[in-house]
Amino acid sequence: MGMSVIISGATDQDVEQIFRLQYLCFQSEAALYGNYRIDPLVQSLESVRREVASDCVFVARLGDEVVGSVRGTLTEDGAAAIGKLCVHPRLQGHGIGARLLSAAESALAGQRGATRFRLSAGHRSEGGLRLYRRVGYVAVGTAQGQDGVPMIVLEKEATSYAATA
Repeated sequence: MGMSVIISGATDQDVEQIFRLQYLCFQSEAALYGNYRIDPLVQSLESVRREVASDCVFVARLGDEVVGSVRGTLTEDGAAAIGKLCVHPRLQGHGIGARLLSAAESALAGQRGATRFRLSAGHRSEGGLRLYRRVGYVAVGTAQGQDGVPMIVLEKEATSYAATA
């Protein structure tokens, strides 16, 4: 193959690829819960476009193809909410998700002043939970997603990021 995966900020030209990738990647999550109405599968293209325009969104590219993405936004309490981390199934297990997460954390702390990072994962989402724990996230509670899926809420201090980057 000979190409490297490059992590960069998303642009408006990436929106359709992010939208299609998200739909592909979250099929396995939906199957875990028998719920195909989870947010990443019902989100509109226009909503993704708005997120790319206003939030901190990164993509992983292999040539011209978007093969991963993540989003983050600063919340009122100074935390950064990170979500919709996804990597194309054929490229999972190669560290792309961790690289995307690191890029989002760096930008959210460095450019937007986040004091800590917060994300959630479905309680059966072992792959995602394993990644988040490996990069320093700690479970701080549970929540129920709008789609009814039981979620585990995880956090990590922004200072932890600076020490591990």
